Amino acid sequence: MGRFRDTLDFRALRFAVAFPLMLAVGFVVCAQMVRNDLPQPVAVMWNADGGTSFAPFGAYVAGGAALITLLGWAAFLQAVPLARPVVMRRVMMGLGLMLSLFITTVLAAGLVGQSGVADARLSHVDPIVLAMGSGAALALGVVMMFAFKPDPRWTPEDDAALQSELRLLEDPDLANDTLRMWVHARSSVFIMIIVSALFPAALIAVVVPWLGALVALAALVGAGFLFARVRADRGGLQVFAGGIVRVLAVPAVDIAAAAPAEVKAADYGGWGWRHHDDATAMLVSSGPAVVVRKLNGRRVALSAGTHASADKLAGVLNRAAHRAQGDGQTQQPG
Repeated sequence: MGRFRDTLDFRALRFAVAFPLMLAVGFVVCAQMVRNDLPQPVAVMWNADGGTSFAPFGAYVAGGAALITLLGWAAFLQAVPLARPVVMRRVMMGLGLMLSLFITTVLAAGLVGQSGVADARLSHVDPIVLAMGSGAALALGVVMMFAFKPDPRWTPEDDAALQSELRLLEDPDLANDTLRMWVHARSSVFIMIIVSALFPAALIAVVVPWLGALVALAALVGAGFLFARVRADRGGLQVFAGGIVRVLAVPAVDIAAAAPAEVKAADYGGWGWRHHDDATAMLVSSGPAVVVRKLNGRRVALSAGTHASADKLAGVLNRAAHRAQGDGQTQQPG
């Protein structure tokens, strides 16, 4: 029972249960106030000429109150479980308020439109009540979405954040050993791709549209592999071609050493993601790079943009490797 209670937001639950009930009670009370001015039976459906379906006053009011309550609960209760995302809970709380008020508005507009009419077949839904009530329901629902503050809950993301803070306390230099950067080929390379591929693709598209689109797509994919996103931290090295596709991943515990170097792409098989002899490379151009030597003897090379960023990246990887392997040696005897 205790575990079940921990999965619900009881503050939201109280509101979700009470609001539709109070709204339904208010509708019943107000309906009784205009009962003497209504025809018998009252209309429950209308067309352009007037009422088409009819029901006793008691059935209209009881059915309307049940509709307000049940549909309001169905929407509101989606915001109660703590396991739901916060944004979803906010949205469902606003939608519950909006739906409950809109149903009440429609029912009230039906009664007001029949007030003072001798025959329900001559009645119509009151447009002023319907318009004003619908606008108020929409506005109040949006306000509820922003005003509702879900109860805080400890999540796995909070555990990860706590562990990250604890690591920073144990090792204050850890925050400085995180590097994120983008590297890309020279602008002249992209101009060459445009001239040699995209312009011909435009000409081909005049005759064979699908072939022109295929050539342009191939050129764009090739250009994408001349962009790379590099991420280095205590976990090791990751490189994403085009910023999306992970092509290199070297855990810190596998790194023997990392060193800045001036490389030629041809020595590693060319630009882009390559496997060449004992090396794996992600080079967007010749020039400053970092060469990582792994414990198994293989090498990993990646472009670093500038000499300064190459020095910084190599330093981050060396410190990450030292820290990871030092932790392993500390834990091994135990």
